[in-house]
Amino acid sequence: MNIQDIHNLFLQCSSLSIDTRKIEKNSMFFAIKGENFDANTFAKEALDLGALFVVIDNESYFIDERTILVENSLETLQELAKFHRSHLALPIVALTGSNGKTTTKELINVVLSKKFKTKATIGNLNNHIGVPLTLLSFTKETEIGIVEMGANHQKEIEFLCQIAQPDYGYITNFGKAHLEGFGGVEGVIAGKSEMYQYLSANQKTVFVNLEDPIQVEKSKGIKSFTFGVNNQNADLNIQRIEANPFVIINYNDFQIESHLIGLYNSNNINAAVAIGKYFQVQESDIKSAIENYIPANNRSQMMQKGSNEIILDAYNANPSSMAVAITNFLQLDKKNKIMILGDMFELGDESLYEHKVLVDSLVDQKQALCFLIGKSFYANKISNENVQFFETFDLFAEYLKNYEFNSNTILIKGSRGMALERSLEYIS
Repeated sequence: MNIQDIHNLFLQCSSLSIDTRKIEKNSMFFAIKGENFDANTFAKEALDLGALFVVIDNESYFIDERTILVENSLETLQELAKFHRSHLALPIVALTGSNGKTTTKELINVVLSKKFKTKATIGNLNNHIGVPLTLLSFTKETEIGIVEMGANHQKEIEFLCQIAQPDYGYITNFGKAHLEGFGGVEGVIAGKSEMYQYLSANQKTVFVNLEDPIQVEKSKGIKSFTFGVNNQNADLNIQRIEANPFVIINYNDFQIESHLIGLYNSNNINAAVAIGKYFQVQESDIKSAIENYIPANNRSQMMQKGSNEIILDAYNANPSSMAVAITNFLQLDKKNKIMILGDMFELGDESLYEHKVLVDSLVDQKQALCFLIGKSFYANKISNENVQFFETFDLFAEYLKNYEFNSNTILIKGSRGMALERSLEYIS
């Protein structure tokens, strides 16, 4: 059975799933092998739960005519997604970057959905499995697709672009994320720039933030739509930005008051405004879309617990995002500030050094009390009245049982594996 035959069967289905816990009636189930399981073993269960067809790559689990046997289920999923994308021939906006991908993707989606029927990556399904699933969720009713692409090593963005074939692209930034896989900052720049190379080779369009010299340099020679701050050469010129703590921007006599915290989020907003302008979304709709967007999922969430105001940004962290979050937090016009910061993961040989850089940056500041949690921070432990170290979260939790928060402004940030949102249990 070739990929077109499989696609014809896919079009008969209501949806596609790789998880029997999320099977819908009349869906297509792909049995994708994982590190610790063989999803082929769930093929019969998927059919029993209502799947119309199952795709397997182990003939031992062949059931009946509803079973599609292929050489490799994952590769077939990727080929099917590429075929489906070509079949639909809809415009696709792709984005990648070290920080801010998901927030920017969501902002672009709410802006463009004011004019078009859009479909965007759900959550952070942005890898070699998530991108195909996103593409296969697009239908003939979808007018613009928005695809987030993540990567932790070189050639990954190149591969995802070959599947998604984007017409437009945006790179949020080039930061110190996944240094272990990319082999350092230069590797990050090379890996993310694979999107520029695809767009250039295929005569497509890139959105460029003129505030970022790397974007400016790497996008030279590519058809572009630009934005910048107080930059008359930009296609979109943002006149003013402020954040205390929420970001407000002004352009073309419009003021947008967002629910996003920190100057570091201004670029995410500016990008969404620029893309909205490019696609000729009315400015009043751009304004209302961004002003009504409320961040969730532990990403720059502002919340109140008792007398305490909390900025929960515990979805992820790397040296770049941590540095700007700390800088922004220290600049807030607030009293009784506390930072709860957790280890940053996937930094490889640079890990201890990058944690030391952050510790050193906190030594002399007097604006906030700092709690640093995790083995890498603890390995850089120093004696300082404003900085306290805890090797594990459990030790920190024990400490918090006897700590009283009172009218504090609190920043909580760390890598996903630290799960620092657990700190909320101890704040009242």
